[in-house]
Amino acid sequence: MSTQTVLVLAAQAGNQKAFEALVGAYRRELLVHCYRMLGSLSDAEDLVQETLLQAWEKRATLTSPESYRAWLYRIATNRCLNRLTRAPRRFLPSETHPPSDPSSPAPPRLREPIWLEPFPDDLLADPGANPEDRAERSERITLAFLMALQHLTPVQRAILLLREVLEWQASEVAEWLHLSVPAVNSALQRARRALRQRNVRDEAQMVLPRPQLQELLDRYVALWEQADIPGLVALLREDAWFTMPPLPVWYQGRAAIATLFQTSLFPPGRQWHLLPTCANGSPAFGLYRREAGADDSQLVGLLVLGMEGEQIGSLVAFLDVASFTSFGLPPTFV
Repeated sequence: MSTQTVLVLAAQAGNQKAFEALVGAYRRELLVHCYRMLGSLSDAEDLVQETLLQAWEKRATLTSPESYRAWLYRIATNRCLNRLTRAPRRFLPSETHPPSDPSSPAPPRLREPIWLEPFPDDLLADPGANPEDRAERSERITLAFLMALQHLTPVQRAILLLREVLEWQASEVAEWLHLSVPAVNSALQRARRALRQRNVRDEAQMVLPRPQLQELLDRYVALWEQADIPGLVALLREDAWFTMPPLPVWYQGRAAIATLFQTSLFPPGRQWHLLPTCANGSPAFGLYRREAGADDSQLVGLLVLGMEGEQIGSLVAFLDVASFTSFGLPPTFV
């Protein structure tokens, strides 16, 4: 009898310690799955808690201990689908608004929960996995992939994730979602087509070797902290874009981003410090701002870079500090 079967049977008999040991192995991967479904780390954390509570309450209904992981995913997926019936889709401003004029004042922040939230790489499942597995997994949590998922219906989203990311059989997914196998296969084809139309590729993007990438990131940090706008802009693709949710603005192209830097981000007397981290499988930085005369720098944002080879294709500065508390960034930097 396997260890998992022993734990399942003990949990079904009411042993809560056995239950905690059993679900502990799946908590992180369930969090990633719910995040992909919902686009929100805070909502995903709530849904995982609900999933585990239901798994405890319904533990006696499981008839196949060896299918415990699949059973948990079935509960989590259905919880997410229920949540999505009343929750708005989450996007970035580049999906919801026209390009902004960098010389105009930014509009007020939109506080409604309509923006994607960042996900800390430290919470990805199996942090000890080999680099190839980590790279493949991070591909399925990038902001580009999350934005594409938001254009699918909730059921298409679930089918794509269950079939392509988790590699469940079509018959299993059909049973879970109370659909026929042909309906599952048809929805999967529509989801794949939608991702292709949005240029979300299945194959790995060209990624710089680690030493080269680190050299580029070190240069980026130095240029930002020196307020070297021409140097920063030179690292961008010509069609790069920059957005700052929850501000409903985004800026397209080197010229627009350079103007924004000059008019808003780098006024005289302001100092910046960037603290490296990783988000959504991408390089990221805690943004710390020190105004003239201040004693320390305040955490004001989380900047996620979309790398395309040796250039930066996108910059997303999340400004809602409460949405990235899980990154463990200190509130101030001296």
